[in-house]
Amino acid sequence: MTRREWMAALTAAMAVPRPAFSAGEKLGIPGPYPGRVVSVRHAKSIVSGAYQPEVIRQMMTKGMTELTGAPSWEEAWRVFIQPGDVVGIKVNPVGGRRLCSDPSVLHLIIEGIEKAGVSRRDIVVYDRYRREFLGVGFHRWLPEGVRFSWAAEQYDDSQLGLHGYDRDQFVELPLVKPGDDPADAHVRRSYLSRFLTQQVNKVINLPVLKHHQSAGVTLALKNLSHGMVNNVNRSHVNRWLNACNLFIPAVVEHPIIRQKVVLNILDGVKAGYNDGPGVSPQFIWEYHTMFFATDPVALDKTGWRIIDARRKEAGLPPVADQPPDDPFNAYRGQPEHIELASTLGLGVYDDARIDLRRLELG
Repeated sequence: MTRREWMAALTAAMAVPRPAFSAGEKLGIPGPYPGRVVSVRHAKSIVSGAYQPEVIRQMMTKGMTELTGAPSWEEAWRVFIQPGDVVGIKVNPVGGRRLCSDPSVLHLIIEGIEKAGVSRRDIVVYDRYRREFLGVGFHRWLPEGVRFSWAAEQYDDSQLGLHGYDRDQFVELPLVKPGDDPADAHVRRSYLSRFLTQQVNKVINLPVLKHHQSAGVTLALKNLSHGMVNNVNRSHVNRWLNACNLFIPAVVEHPIIRQKVVLNILDGVKAGYNDGPGVSPQFIWEYHTMFFATDPVALDKTGWRIIDARRKEAGLPPVADQPPDDPFNAYRGQPEHIELASTLGLGVYDDARIDLRRLELG
């Protein structure tokens, strides 16, 4: 860095005031607000299937300020982001165009990061598979200057390729797919993406409120566990070889994930309650709600209850009780991964200790 560049960076840092309520070293999982979940609902957040950007802005502003106690949108983002950060945004394209992270939400997150003093060239939008990312159209939604990244070109059944993954950072579990050699350490490992280990120092997690056949739900925890590493097929080979309950918390507990993920924003404006993660159209419903938390366990416990309540309305069993003859579900869901994550210190599971703040804007 030249002297001129150093002075410019210093000037920029001094120009952005640090809030008195800065989370500082408490950032990460479960973060500065363990147990706190902010739910913001607006009946007009989606109209004729389309997100309403100005309403989404109201919801995002209220959610961020309520979560942090900050007096403004800008100050709320400065709790998590500082000048000099390189910030990743983990989106969710698995549901395809009909149920994925929405551009209106993504644009506001990018705006918030910029308000905290980070330039667009230091914002990276990420998902594991390049073709899935492009298939949804995320690349067309990005403001000029914002980068995007991925770990692999596309899905494959092996999932053992290391292109885009860090050979030095992995989660090792005695969990092997049938046909793989259990004596090979490589098949027992899930390696972290280089996006996470080398490209960014902070991550905003942007999951969608969805059912998942093998995990029960796919919310904050699973968006990280199955989006940040390779060799994830071994966690749910079939109904009987299903270990999402163990795999998900084991991955999210990795120190790099725990340190770098500073905020979870769960999009529940549109949601899925069955046949996840792809979700057939008949199981998509408009819930009109956004959620905000640094604690992924408390957030996921909240989302799990909402999905089970919607399933009950539809005459379906809870996600943990999917019968073997269900044509839309090949697994028995394992939402117990949420409670197991709490035993590793990843957040608050006990309903009595979850501070759920429900806000109704319209």
